[in-house]
Amino acid sequence: MLIDVDTLNENDLLDLNRRVIERLRFLQQARAHSGMLQFAIGEPVSFPNQRGVRVFGVISRYNKKTVTVVTDSGHTWTVSPQLLTSERTTSPAQTAPFGSLLPPKG
Repeated sequence: MLIDVDTLNENDLLDLNRRVIERLRFLQQARAHSGMLQFAIGEPVSFPNQRGVRVFGVISRYNKKTVTVVTDSGHTWTVSPQLLTSERTTSPAQTAPFGSLLPPKG
């Protein structure tokens, strides 16, 4: 469907703009929701922080477009689900939600 914007008046253009923005927001929310469905509350995950260092934690809550992750130090992060990596496939020592981040002795 092609729309000839040259024939639209100002009110029609404003209405079209509002509808386009609503549709884009809906698609973004649907994408975020789809990403959230890959993870469960209580699941151990990791994500890169602003410096690129991996942060490990547990999903504590779903938000509208993000999830809340709690680290073993008690800090909370609000993260896009697209940045998360599940840590269930790694060894139990690495997935302990409130375990030590120090390397094993030996």
